[in-house]
Amino acid sequence: MKSAAFERKNIRLSAAYYHGNRLYFLTLCFADRRRYGADARIASWIINRLRHHAEECAFSIHAYCVMPDHVHVLAGGTSDDSYLVKFVEAFKQKTSIAFARRTHQPLWQFKYYDHILRSSDSADSVAFYIWFNPVRQGLCGAPSEYRFLGSFTEIGADMLRNISVPDWLPPWRKPKMPR
Repeated sequence: MKSAAFERKNIRLSAAYYHGNRLYFLTLCFADRRRYGADARIASWIINRLRHHAEECAFSIHAYCVMPDHVHVLAGGTSDDSYLVKFVEAFKQKTSIAFARRTHQPLWQFKYYDHILRSSDSADSVAFYIWFNPVRQGLCGAPSEYRFLGSFTEIGADMLRNISVPDWLPPWRKPKMPR
């Protein structure tokens, strides 16, 4: 007889895909899609923790955006020892514990979404997609007007200063090809 407990589906690839010098597009949603990112203190705190944790775990953050109910990140491993799953899970755990101590509320949804960039994916376009998220949601007219996005790398910061129109869509938003 099966347990009545809810069984979560594993949505991750094998661990080998998450090691090394790869680029990843991440989406982390706040618990119950609560609008924690709309609070300037919380959004700034998350950005600060992301910067600190990325440095500890050998990741570069080329683009990030804290939206009211979720966070987007373009992260790149900086060594053969970089391990995305450990980086994300430890970041979520550390921030969740600190957040719960103050608020007695959960911070993150249990799972998160990742897309491993392939050689055919443009990292620039993924960064633009992240930075234009608040524009698409009507929170601002241009990325430069939104306080909670940026890059922790020189390349990303230069791209953001010279931003152009995005052309990348995540796989789940791409139009289906006719058969």
